Amino acid sequence: MFYGVLALWFGGRPEEMVRVLRRLGVSIEEVNAVKVTVELGDGTLMVVEPPEAVLLVKSRDQPPVFMVVGSHRVERPRGSEVRFSEDDVRFVAERAGVSLEEARKALEESGGDIAAAILKLGERSS
Repeated sequence: MFYGVLALWFGGRPEEMVRVLRRLGVSIEEVNAVKVTVELGDGTLMVVEPPEAVLLVKSRDQPPVFMVVGSHRVERPRGSEVRFSEDDVRFVAERAGVSLEEARKALEESGGDIAAAILKLGERSS
């Protein structure tokens, strides 16, 4: 249910947030999405699967707002090279408490995103 999305974004009281949004004239609709894909300018895809998604609409003359929450993965176009430095590898290894090779692999899987690599390594150790 979309209350989970609102709870993540607006704190632990989503019902109150729904009331406030409705008082402001914003309609909230749950979107029954299976997968959400965002294509970036360089062709990289951010894929959220499975997503929790809601559509917020204020009025017909304003564009709607989609809120999407969920785990995502990064898909690079074929032939694109992930760029990160050896300093990045050492930093990730140090922060996550893993070997340099594990850190390098996590950086490659996360498209060079240092924070995502550290989080990914943290999930593996849990």
